Amino acid sequence: MHGARNQFFKLTSHSFLPPPPPRYSAPLAYAAGASNGYPVPILETTNVVKHPEGGCPLQIGEGTYELRDDVHLATPPPHPSEPPQINYNPLVTTPLPLTSGVKVSPVIVKPPTNPPDLYRTTTLGSTGSNLKSIKESDHDGLHSSETGSSTCAPDSTATAFGGGNLALSISHTKDSTGLKRRKPKNSIIKSTSSFISRVITNDYALKKLADRNQEGLYVFANINRAFQWLDFSAKNKQDQLVKILFMKAHILSHDVNEVTKSASHLDVIMGSSAGDILWYEPMSQKYARLNKNSSVNSFPVTHIKWIPGSENLFMAAHSDGCLMVYDKEREDAPFVPEQSEDSDSVDEKDDEVPKPTFKILKSVNSPNQRANPVACWKLSNHRINSFAFSPDRRHLAVVVEDGTLRIINYLEEKLLDVFTSYYGGILCVCWSPDGEYIVTGGQDDLISIWSFKERKIVARCQGHNSWVTCVSFDPWRCDERNYRFGSVGDDCQLLLWDFSVAMLHRPRALQVNARHRNSVVSSSFSAASRSRTESNLTERLRSNSTLADSPSDEKSEEPLYHPVEPRAMTAQLPPILSKVIAEDPVCWIGFLEDSIMASSLEGHIFTWDRPSESSNKGPPLASPTSRVSLESKRSTIASRST
Repeated sequence: MHGARNQFFKLTSHSFLPPPPPRYSAPLAYAAGASNGYPVPILETTNVVKHPEGGCPLQIGEGTYELRDDVHLATPPPHPSEPPQINYNPLVTTPLPLTSGVKVSPVIVKPPTNPPDLYRTTTLGSTGSNLKSIKESDHDGLHSSETGSSTCAPDSTATAFGGGNLALSISHTKDSTGLKRRKPKNSIIKSTSSFISRVITNDYALKKLADRNQEGLYVFANINRAFQWLDFSAKNKQDQLVKILFMKAHILSHDVNEVTKSASHLDVIMGSSAGDILWYEPMSQKYARLNKNSSVNSFPVTHIKWIPGSENLFMAAHSDGCLMVYDKEREDAPFVPEQSEDSDSVDEKDDEVPKPTFKILKSVNSPNQRANPVACWKLSNHRINSFAFSPDRRHLAVVVEDGTLRIINYLEEKLLDVFTSYYGGILCVCWSPDGEYIVTGGQDDLISIWSFKERKIVARCQGHNSWVTCVSFDPWRCDERNYRFGSVGDDCQLLLWDFSVAMLHRPRALQVNARHRNSVVSSSFSAASRSRTESNLTERLRSNSTLADSPSDEKSEEPLYHPVEPRAMTAQLPPILSKVIAEDPVCWIGFLEDSIMASSLEGHIFTWDRPSESSNKGPPLASPTSRVSLESKRSTIASRST
């Protein structure tokens, strides 16, 4: 009897056991099957655009930003020869994709005109001298944290990077129309390279460009192993002009040269997970491959940017902690450092206080410039996540996985300052339009505002619930003393922040009083707040009294290491908008004159139209209404503090 019962339980338990979960998802199962010799057709899906009605508006003080459309890029299936990514987590049945999320490089192309002045400002904390008016020719009304461009005038005394080295001089050829830009030599459509799998072109792309006189907004975006060129001024913006599919690499970062762009020429650079770099000219469908087969550096390119004001030079950050400067027209050669690399002097883990250094493995002033790289700097043994060029085209802000922000004078190849995060790595960085502030975000779920002139952190912004992946200033909502920037993160949120100089120099108690105006604060607490404010101001003046008149004391040979400042002693800044905009992590945000754009991990590109009353054609100064409100807030806070 007991034997029959046990057999019954054994049968029923076996009949109700669920099947084991698949080891890989459907696309990777296809890739594994194809590698075993089973032919399976490749299915390429198309992009989709949605126009949600009342979908995801952004309600802010100056008005409502209406969601115009949501372009969903198609995720390509893996290449048959692409090996499946191994995931060592036993609780996860699908491997992690090797991708950095969808990054967007927008570029506005239009005929040359006489543009109006774009940004007017005064240097904060200086003698009050006005900066020169800036023309729109440098960026055509576009600002993005990914492009690293800014609306502030470059320093007139600063020379171009590598300008003193005759080995880096280039010659130009001119035709009847003016300067003739050099283009790559290889056709990407007829390419037989093992690095490029396939190129899909739009049959009517050239006709569309000719009918529109090649004016409007172009968007370059990456998603996994695909790289797309889209025309966002066309009616069917979801139809890509060109889609490039790679075999065993994913594009992690890309950038468009603002100096050489025109209605008939664009210079695009792409950095891949395999370390290869592509120089791509979409108008002629030509390309050149740099760092081919990891001839210079075998590590992935985590971030890549054109050097501001340069036609040929661009900077690439590799995951081994090296910053390398390449020339798009130079050949590659096996890189041998001109100076020996002392690994013990870089980020010593045994020391209680890290001592980051700046090791010049090859100087830009080196006479040996026959092949790439033009320059190579070793910053860390950890991955460089991002970097941004300052508006004066002299300084560089670099954020590293070890949780440091490093300020470099890249013209003189000198490390100036090293700041540390609250905890965790720093993932993104950008400069304010006037170059006074640096904003970073990272794995501590915080956004930090650093004063470049005072060389210290001035505020922490708390509002995200996960890692902050991108930060960017909105130059059309910035003026002489008021700033706005946006941030996105893995919590699927888009946050907007407003701050002024007066807000950043108030202690935390006054920040709380500003947010909760109806709360009753005792007189003793107000007196303590005032005394702490005066002591902080005195310490700030005392610490700055030893500094030179320049924003940073660049005469000192050793870089300054700044420890973490306690959160209680740092001003706290709340967001003015917090909105969940997607169901997947958001990885990029950018500001245009008429809209705000953002992209997510799964391929969504969102576009919000600015309120009609705030969309102006002139300089991106704050509207009179916002100025009055900020002035009233300032006067109210001043009266409360006294």
